Amino acid sequence: MIYLDNAATSWPKPPMVARAMMGTLLKLGGNPGRSGHKLSLCGGRIMERCRELLAAHLDAPSADNVIFTSGCTEALNLAIRGSLYKGDEVLCSHAEHNAVMRVLKSLEAEGSITVKVLRPDGNGIISPEILSAAVSPRTALCVLCHASNVTGVVQPVEKLSAVLKKRGVPLLVDAAQTAGILPVSLKRLGADMIALPGHKGLLGPHGTGVLVLGPGMAPRPLTMGGTGSLSESMLQPSSLPDRYESGTPNLPGIAGLLAGARFALSHRQEIEEYEGQLARRLRDGLRSIRQLRLLGSDAVPMVGVVSFVPTLCDPGELCDRLAREGFALRAGLHCAPSVHQWQGTLESGACRASVGIYNTEDEVDRLVDAVRRMLSGY
Repeated sequence: MIYLDNAATSWPKPPMVARAMMGTLLKLGGNPGRSGHKLSLCGGRIMERCRELLAAHLDAPSADNVIFTSGCTEALNLAIRGSLYKGDEVLCSHAEHNAVMRVLKSLEAEGSITVKVLRPDGNGIISPEILSAAVSPRTALCVLCHASNVTGVVQPVEKLSAVLKKRGVPLLVDAAQTAGILPVSLKRLGADMIALPGHKGLLGPHGTGVLVLGPGMAPRPLTMGGTGSLSESMLQPSSLPDRYESGTPNLPGIAGLLAGARFALSHRQEIEEYEGQLARRLRDGLRSIRQLRLLGSDAVPMVGVVSFVPTLCDPGELCDRLAREGFALRAGLHCAPSVHQWQGTLESGACRASVGIYNTEDEVDRLVDAVRRMLSGY
């Protein structure tokens, strides 16, 4: 199989990820933070090492500001639901994933908040001027997708955050498609909170994610329960990270995330360059096929997400045919209907190929040849 669905989850994982996960299951069966015996303490040290690694790269105020979650979706829910109050206004881009839009729209439907969707230019970029004009005295939060999981377009978050800081509006960045690939940190982006998955660019396992909290950020917890600390109190601890991490942690997943993140972050610049090279080669090859339309714009920075729409057949049909020949792509709306509506592809959806570190130029060329051959029959 030629796997080109890395925007959904990166695969295969580096070998050390599986070894780290298996090691916790075979050798460290204790529950971190719940006991004082050796197995529990060893598990706790693995979690702390992972926090420290991510805190250093994400410019977190401390390792305790790195909150482990089940994925980017939970991290976004925690940051959004925990930060808003009745009457607040939220700004977001046109390119948000449903992990953001469904949360915002459900709160709006309840009458709790109002949502303003920022409109981009022709290349899919939100301008500082558009953002500045949208901010009002009621604006309590801005949520921005760092890079679209459909078009691959990267927003100029650094410029946009400067506008928000002048107006005193906190910024939450969804780094689902950029963490581990582009330079992502609180200081670099000017963000107050960053939500990210562990299983994509950081090369960790499924079911892992992180919310990193900047100074002064203290969203209300989504869940409460046992933390192994302050057990004499029936109130949730206020200290980090226990405030947000109730219940037994996903130790095998966090061990795998530590191994994957170590590899990804130590080679981040090489990964960015290599995936960018593959994506450009893929776009150039697909652009030569007249029976399809490419989404996104080469005039702006992009990640390794390449979506295209065949003009003479259904995208799902084309991806099914490609799957039968051993290519793993994703067809549909990619849980991001807003950007498809903007692109005019809400009814058809699109085919999406997303490159990763284990893909090769030969695999990219074989996909282009297969698409050209299949569409030539229409």
